[in-house]
Amino acid sequence: MIRSIFAGTILQRAQTAALWLLAALHVLLLASVCLVITSLAARAETPACTGRDLIAEMKANDPAAYRQVVAEGEKIPNGRGIFWKIEKAGLPPSYLLGTMHVTDPRVLKMPEGADAAREEAKTIVVESDEVLDEQKAMAGMLSKPELTMFTDGTSIESLLTKDDLALLSDALKQRGVPLAAVSRMKPWLLMGLVSMPACEMARKTQNTPFLDKQLALDAAKAGKSVKGLETFAEQLSTLAAIPVDIHMKSLIEAIKLGPKLDDVFETMTGLYLSGDMGMTIPFLKTVVPEGEDDDSGYAEFEELVVRKRNLLMAERASPILNEGSTFIAVGALHLPGVDGLVELLRKQGFTVTAVN
Repeated sequence: MIRSIFAGTILQRAQTAALWLLAALHVLLLASVCLVITSLAARAETPACTGRDLIAEMKANDPAAYRQVVAEGEKIPNGRGIFWKIEKAGLPPSYLLGTMHVTDPRVLKMPEGADAAREEAKTIVVESDEVLDEQKAMAGMLSKPELTMFTDGTSIESLLTKDDLALLSDALKQRGVPLAAVSRMKPWLLMGLVSMPACEMARKTQNTPFLDKQLALDAAKAGKSVKGLETFAEQLSTLAAIPVDIHMKSLIEAIKLGPKLDDVFETMTGLYLSGDMGMTIPFLKTVVPEGEDDDSGYAEFEELVVRKRNLLMAERASPILNEGSTFIAVGALHLPGVDGLVELLRKQGFTVTAVN
């Protein structure tokens, strides 16, 4: 997916921006593990979401820029639609739903036809079935502390300049988390905290389930088979394979966006609800800060974080889909592109067509 979506759009931007996108696009891992951090924060009444739809504003105030974003989005294979039907001769149909790993009520309402498809499916597949027992999953991850914590004496303070450390400290303070409480945590965990709107963070601290988790819980309650395509530890290992300095740069770039982060989340939510996933990266290109010309390390990011995950998901999904009557729900940005799940499943012999 990244190979097609990012090439020619944000590949010339700093690798810091690329990794910031990882957090901003709601990798399931960050949305879940973030609960470890938010437990440190005071629970309060959920604040109102304040983000603005920047695409709507762009369309009204800068039509040329809007047309460019639309044009770039249209170049992305399978960039339109979040709900797909999967067919193969001799098998009952299966379905693929792209999700956002957030608790926004608008996102929790699935597109037309998806609920009926879920009801009819015998097997429900999500990115990680460990969402069914997060305490057990957390215990498993904490048994490998090197994936979540610095274990060699390193701390966040030792990796940042004085000015950047002050930025991080202030950002954490706004979320009710003292820097000292998380100074040994790996930066990808902190990224999930500082990049998420306060309203979303509050819902997560109240254990409001995001769509993938709700689908898994409902399926288990109904006695259906629930399967995962990855484990949390695998997702963490993917992040851990990326150099820490890239994570740190990404963390600071996210913080520097400040209140605009809420606007980015609102806009991405709007694109998701309209099914215009192909426009997501071209849009983000207009708001992510310009970085260095050097793109060293980006190929590794591209390979590990998205393409490799897509290939693994497609490989593990194939035998399940070959049983038919399956409903798969994974992050929507895993679907489009020449290396996205839609194309990868087609290469495995399935017919995949957009429902909406």
